[in-house]
Amino acid sequence: MNDRPGFATRCVHAGELDDAHGAPHTPIYNTTTFRFPNTAAVLDILEGRAKGAIYTRYGFNPTLFALEEKLAALEDAAAALAFCSGMAAESALFLTHGRGGIVCVGDAYGGTMELLASQLPMLGVPTRFLLVAEIDRLDAALAAGAGLVFFETPTNPRIEVIDVAAVAQVAHDRGALVVVDNTFASPVNQSPLALGADLVVHSATKYLGGHSDVTAGAVMGPKALVEPIWNWRKNLGTAIAPETAALLLRSLRTLPVRVERQNATALAVAQAMARHPRVARVFHPGLPDSPGHDVARRQMRGYGGMVTLELALSGAQTTAFVDRLRLFALAASLGGPESLAIQPAFSTHYGLGPDERARRGIGDNMVRLSIGLEDPADLLADLGQALGD
Repeated sequence: MNDRPGFATRCVHAGELDDAHGAPHTPIYNTTTFRFPNTAAVLDILEGRAKGAIYTRYGFNPTLFALEEKLAALEDAAAALAFCSGMAAESALFLTHGRGGIVCVGDAYGGTMELLASQLPMLGVPTRFLLVAEIDRLDAALAAGAGLVFFETPTNPRIEVIDVAAVAQVAHDRGALVVVDNTFASPVNQSPLALGADLVVHSATKYLGGHSDVTAGAVMGPKALVEPIWNWRKNLGTAIAPETAALLLRSLRTLPVRVERQNATALAVAQAMARHPRVARVFHPGLPDSPGHDVARRQMRGYGGMVTLELALSGAQTTAFVDRLRLFALAASLGGPESLAIQPAFSTHYGLGPDERARRGIGDNMVRLSIGLEDPADLLADLGQALGD
């Protein structure tokens, strides 16, 4: 086998533990604690001389070890930590590396924005927000003392693409870390660490989990930056459960085939909707007239499974459109086998309030689509009938 196997091979084989009975997959070690032959063996693990299972809340569990090795391999990272949710991963990361100040560039998940805008400042963590159009102000924001730049690319919900290498250059010139939320792209489509990011974070609930049956999160990066996050995870009690880790391991084995299919179908949906008379605008980086298309071509291998529509309808008419959908489920989240549709103004970004949503261009006539694994023709037919075709 090659020293560095291909991506799909890593999805299947990386991290998997040998099993005495010949099982091809890592077993679920559904136990809270592990016994030792003597005290010296315990101290070897606690003092870093050996790696081994000791206590599941610490993350010292063979099933978690297997998952984290696979997660690291998918982002070409030296280390990874698995969490019980994406928000848990972000929280521990920000508490570790963001205490000097955080700049969030562009739109982000509503829960992330609430954490940054309301909760971290209560702990004395200064935060600042810049729109993608305000990215030229990043250097000034960092000069004021912030030590961490965080952003999603593509962003939620407008699917804007941010140039990772360009942001990293500005941040690193100021001695700041760059954290990229790679949830929307997934490691199939984008490798932020190779582009200059210092850490990658995921809501593994989405494409990594891929089946709408896992709630999980992950942080990947160099050991020197990942290892300090471990202590926050340990004491906040946010390690992933072994059963959930096993489900995520299962899902990662099929990640490339799922995401590549979603890439292709999402592009077909975006192209069709761009031609529809009742669609005012389509947000998808695969469209040549998308503002982020050129950057996406440089830094992405695929354009992702998310499509956001701005309908030429009122907010009430847009709600009626969503309610008429039959195949698309009206549900939050994304990345699963079933296609989903939501109005961000009334779901993921409701907490921003109408003024902030308007400032960010998140109108009541916006609909975010997560494209699943259904036949493209059936999805287009559903969208068409809901639009009154």
